[in-house]
Amino acid sequence: MHIGLDDTDSTRKGCTTYVTALLVEELERLGVRFLDYPSLVRLNPNVPWKTRGNGALCLRIKHASGLEGKIKEVAIGLVEEHSDLAFRGTDPGIVFFQNETIPEEIKDFAKNAVTGIVTLKEATRLVTKFGGEALGFKSCRGIIGALAAVGGTLEEDYTYELIAYRVPENFGVKRKVDEASIFEMDRLTRPYTFNNVDSEKGRVVITPRGPDPILFGIRGETAETVQKAFGLVKPLEPVGRWLIFRSNQGTDAHLTRVAALNQVVPYSSVVAEGVVSREPRIVPLRHVVFSVKDATSEVDCAAYEPTGALRKVARTLMVGDRLEVYGAVRKPSAGRRLTINLEKIRVLTVAPRFMLENPVCPECGRRLESMGKGQGFRCKKCGKRFPDARKVRVAVKRELEPRLYVTSTRSQRHLTKPLRRYGLEKHGAEAEAMIENWHSP
Repeated sequence: MHIGLDDTDSTRKGCTTYVTALLVEELERLGVRFLDYPSLVRLNPNVPWKTRGNGALCLRIKHASGLEGKIKEVAIGLVEEHSDLAFRGTDPGIVFFQNETIPEEIKDFAKNAVTGIVTLKEATRLVTKFGGEALGFKSCRGIIGALAAVGGTLEEDYTYELIAYRVPENFGVKRKVDEASIFEMDRLTRPYTFNNVDSEKGRVVITPRGPDPILFGIRGETAETVQKAFGLVKPLEPVGRWLIFRSNQGTDAHLTRVAALNQVVPYSSVVAEGVVSREPRIVPLRHVVFSVKDATSEVDCAAYEPTGALRKVARTLMVGDRLEVYGAVRKPSAGRRLTINLEKIRVLTVAPRFMLENPVCPECGRRLESMGKGQGFRCKKCGKRFPDARKVRVAVKRELEPRLYVTSTRSQRHLTKPLRRYGLEKHGAEAEAMIENWHSP
């Protein structure tokens, strides 16, 4: 059985990964066998109705005959108990899919839910077509994510995350973790963990700031790595439970390469190539905006202040630089054109930069000095005058190098692949066997 869950949380409380952790414990008491780590599938980060990280969950299990009804009862009961149903916009969904293999149509639906916009009508049609069962609350929108989690089988690149949860009495109060131990954990486990700290600001980023039950989450390349890293972090408050997830986080799964700029559409995340067509300009709050164009269209690109290093790179661009731009597409609005909110920039070629300098003396090689506007130049050393001489154009070396630049850690989305992961991808690799101790209790 595959059990998909989504949209139990709100901005004021709750977390679907926490509901999943509770469900793992209950299912283990029923004697089920887990076929994989729980899947944490991050969906399209640009949908306007997401809560925070837009993550959906799936458990894949084998169970004794006769247990199906009890499993469904437990799952539904936990979702009802721990969802913030009174909050507008919290619309939980559960999907039960009783089959050994996932149909390709459902896998395709999952991919579309990560890269674009899918509908509840599509989801319910597929559930019905393939004999699944779906339960939704309120608007039932959570069924979309629940089915996408079932279809997100993570057959391409994937990572792991160990999430440690607080005890309920600490929900909503300031988190207490030894920050020095997190920096040390990052040093000892790099490059096999990622997005632990923001080195630019000297800040920890594995601890969320909201009222949800998560104490911290460690992302890495293997289950063993995140488990080892967990042992290096020193929490200063009780850990109620922890669980390892397999995920599409840090994989760039949301990005779609487009062949031309006229294929860039709102709410998608794209990789597009173009030439800088308008110089970078600073807009209020220190954001940097520039434009790129190709033969088909022109779009704006924005590097917001929190992107840090990426914003600094954007400021140095010049008309004529050829780039690949990576990021989420914001729809046009009053006074704003279609815009790519940048996550990465790959500089392909840099345009030459020139400056005007005084010519050199043909006799002694010394740089000439001006005799006044339109009056030519003279050599201070040998005294010769050159009334017809003009300033000369000289090429200046640019500091910008052709390579990939990524937004600072603090502003990276869950799906953004950090530089640390390049070369560690698992495309087409079979998932490793589960380790023995992958959750507690």
